[in-house]
Amino acid sequence: MKDISVVAIGGGTGLSTVLRGLKGYTPDLNAVVAITDNGGSSGILREEFGVLPPGDIRNCIIALSDNESLMSRLMQYRFGGNGTLSNHSVGNIVLAALSDMVGDFREAVRLVSEILAIEGRVLPASLDNVQLVGIMSDGEKITGETNIVRSGKKIKELKLDKEDARGCEEAIEAIRKANLITIGPGSLYTSIISNLLITGIRDALISSKATKILISNAMTQPGETDNLTLTGHIEELNRYLPIDVIDYLLLNVGRPPKEIEERYEAEGAEMLINDLDYNVYGFKVIEDDLITLIVDKDGKKKVRHDPLKIRKWIDVIAKEIKKEL
Repeated sequence: MKDISVVAIGGGTGLSTVLRGLKGYTPDLNAVVAITDNGGSSGILREEFGVLPPGDIRNCIIALSDNESLMSRLMQYRFGGNGTLSNHSVGNIVLAALSDMVGDFREAVRLVSEILAIEGRVLPASLDNVQLVGIMSDGEKITGETNIVRSGKKIKELKLDKEDARGCEEAIEAIRKANLITIGPGSLYTSIISNLLITGIRDALISSKATKILISNAMTQPGETDNLTLTGHIEELNRYLPIDVIDYLLLNVGRPPKEIEERYEAEGAEMLINDLDYNVYGFKVIEDDLITLIVDKDGKKKVRHDPLKIRKWIDVIAKEIKKEL
């Protein structure tokens, strides 16, 4: 049976989770990664060296590599202490250094991907160094992803500081020839919609004949989607990408243990409320328990999508696609 071409779009933790599930699924796997992060190590490297934010790119490369290898673990190593290198990961520094050496961030990503012998391609959504601009509910204009989220204000509209930002050619071509495209999960505005603000990416998605799967978030995100229901998420997405291009909605119905849910609520997050009118939208809805718990480096349990459960449903949909190839 013919291999299908898959594109996964997003950023942050959500996209790397999907990629871990799809690793080895098809030789033609492409990740299109948001490039507007300006916080932490990525933000410092952007400011000091003018490099595109490497953090989400690095996580996606690691997700497609042998994460048990010494090189993968080295790339994820983060410096401690209070010095100049504090909180920087080795992978971020390597990507910044290679980008400076070869003069092309895209080539730097390719070289690191080659070093780690990843299964698939990781592609920045754009090679233009852009910042998010939020028009808030009170009319204030805030520049910078982290500043927007920290403001605590409701986002009325999202833009780029360079509205003519060009999409990465390889990313656009991958979308155009894909058989299956996943969007999300991830931060609604800063990981998903930020990709759609790039005209070439949005237009390629609209014109693509691929089957498109929207993977819904499991929880709201403090400072970004406070009190936003499932319908609210979909309607916000619809402002930047016509929702009728979506063929499937993959929807979590699982819940974490009560004590975990209560801790999240105390931190300002809650399980996404499903208020969807199933007769309004044209996509098919697949409901399943899609979450799992992971333990972070501080021993804290966190809710995440389960890569294997995501892969299971993508495989079900892909089998239908393959019948028509």
